Amino acid sequence: MSSNWPELAPAFLQVVEEAAIACAHTMGQGDRHHSDHVAVEAMRARLDTVPIDGRIVIGEGERDKAPMLYIGEEVGRGAKGEAGLMQVDIAVDPLEGTNLCATGAPRAIAVLAASERGGLLHAPDVYMEKLVVGAQSKSSVNIDAPVAHNLEQIAKCLDRNVSDLVIVVLDRERHGNLIEEIRSAGARIRLIGDGDLTAAIGAAVVGSGVDAVMGSGGAPEGVLAAAAMRCLGGEIYGRLVLDTDEKKERARAMGVSDFHKVYKSSDLASGENIIFAATGVTEGSLMKGVRFFGEGCRTSSVVMQSKPHQVQFIDTIHVKEQANRRGLRL
Repeated sequence: MSSNWPELAPAFLQVVEEAAIACAHTMGQGDRHHSDHVAVEAMRARLDTVPIDGRIVIGEGERDKAPMLYIGEEVGRGAKGEAGLMQVDIAVDPLEGTNLCATGAPRAIAVLAASERGGLLHAPDVYMEKLVVGAQSKSSVNIDAPVAHNLEQIAKCLDRNVSDLVIVVLDRERHGNLIEEIRSAGARIRLIGDGDLTAAIGAAVVGSGVDAVMGSGGAPEGVLAAAAMRCLGGEIYGRLVLDTDEKKERARAMGVSDFHKVYKSSDLASGENIIFAATGVTEGSLMKGVRFFGEGCRTSSVVMQSKPHQVQFIDTIHVKEQANRRGLRL
């Protein structure tokens, strides 16, 4: 069945494109839940046309009580009764950065990762400590090492000074000590309000201007980042933050038994066949946002695969049917 995987990449690209276009219509309107809702519905509708027996293993919105593609939901043509289709596990975030979209800020994306059944960790919706680096640094850092040591190792691997490094950190009160340690070591920080998944992808792309991501963010986004790392050659080190009995019980219910385990991309996204697809909703350094014009819109996306190992940046013009009949004006 693995030979069929490359054929699914264009279909998954259309899934994230349509979700991005749908929520881009709501960009800047200040209603994050409405933006999330239209992204979910667009993604669900397109997923149900894909020739797979699909299952959602990472949904979105549980923590925010937003509309969900819920964990365990069956999607694809198999959900409509078609038999003999490939079994696929899917992790989604129809709108990564709901606040970013609602306010018109950069880096909101629609994103999906897929693997064969059992190939993506069923992660609880809790925080995860994260350290994300590119391919050159991945064997030289340790999530339990002092921040200054990791920064020195990253700089050494990149043949640069620590003062040249740019580290992305979510702008949260819980990161106060981390921010101080990074600055004391001499590195520069890019604080972001939301969207650590986009930053994680950037850490593994040469020339993105991001050298590492540090701090805690959502565990579901960690699984999506791991799928991207499997395709890009970078690495994520993560540990679930289970600081209450309720969170531990939720993790246990999802099959997590080692509460102190440090996960790598091969643990979070263990499948042999990985597809990762994302489309920009608002402007970003890797992908432009959705741009509307009279006859349609233009999207900017990335599609990655582990087999064959490739990364494609795709610019697509979507033409309304009536414009297609009379001819597109560029």
